[in-house]
Amino acid sequence: MSIEEFFAEWNNDSEYVEVKTSGSTGEPKRMLVEKQRMLNSARITCDFLGLKAGDTALLCMSTDYIAGKMMVVRSIERGLKLITVEPSGHPLAHNYQLSFAAMVPMQVYNSLQVPEERERLMQIRHLIIGGGAIDDALAAALKDFPHHVWSTYGMTETLSHIALRRLNGPDASDWYTPFPSVKVSLNADDCLVIEAPLVCAERLVTNDIVELSEGRFRILGRKDNVICSGGIKIQIETVERQLRPHLQAPFLITKSPDTKFGEVVVLLTEGTVEEARQVCAQVLPKYHQPKAYLHVDKIPLTETGKPARKAAEDIAKNR
Repeated sequence: MSIEEFFAEWNNDSEYVEVKTSGSTGEPKRMLVEKQRMLNSARITCDFLGLKAGDTALLCMSTDYIAGKMMVVRSIERGLKLITVEPSGHPLAHNYQLSFAAMVPMQVYNSLQVPEERERLMQIRHLIIGGGAIDDALAAALKDFPHHVWSTYGMTETLSHIALRRLNGPDASDWYTPFPSVKVSLNADDCLVIEAPLVCAERLVTNDIVELSEGRFRILGRKDNVICSGGIKIQIETVERQLRPHLQAPFLITKSPDTKFGEVVVLLTEGTVEEARQVCAQVLPKYHQPKAYLHVDKIPLTETGKPARKAAEDIAKNR
């Protein structure tokens, strides 16, 4: 969808806008969301960041998805000057003076590799990063940035983010702080439950396993990313965090059914199987080590660059 098409949809007589989910755990789904709730979400973010009319914002993500749509809605709600660039891995290829930008981790990582783009990234007054996990190396590269850098928590159903955590400066933290209008709790499975009436009409039970403390939360992994192997529960994200500093080639942890263990850990890699096997033997506890290693030409990703977990499982099952 072009930005012109989105403006046409926004300005029509309907009270709703159609969006589609990212499809990280299955096929993307289409859903209708209320324009008023999108405006509420935009106002909450702009108020929190202190954005004002005339500030410059960068749209560098597709308006097919909620993240791109919400950048446009924020510009409408707050009177921001919106600069649009074609979605790409290098959104800062041209020089802009920016008050505000939203990017996915890949775009931030790529920008850091080019000195001119890195300098432009550092000059953004408020940079929010969402749509994927921020690993320790990326967080370390951002920790000394002079302006505000935030990791966001949210999903299509919450009309972008409902909580932020600082990645740089003295307030840097692993813990997300929800906006004041948002209440969070845990269910019996330790999954995050969200009540955000300004942006979501219903109480939302997520699949994110979290730790909760004084109204803030820290993400441990996803409920559907648990591998039950021989009676031991293994969190996929935990294994990936353990391996990330040691494996250079892109990789992904997934699972496949097993007669003996119920499920087993499987590693997909774009590198050599032997290198992956050696690293896993050195750095992983025995019960975390994969039972199978598969070379793939490309790690499966969604359109928004997230791990395509369902596609990875299908590859592992058919090995």
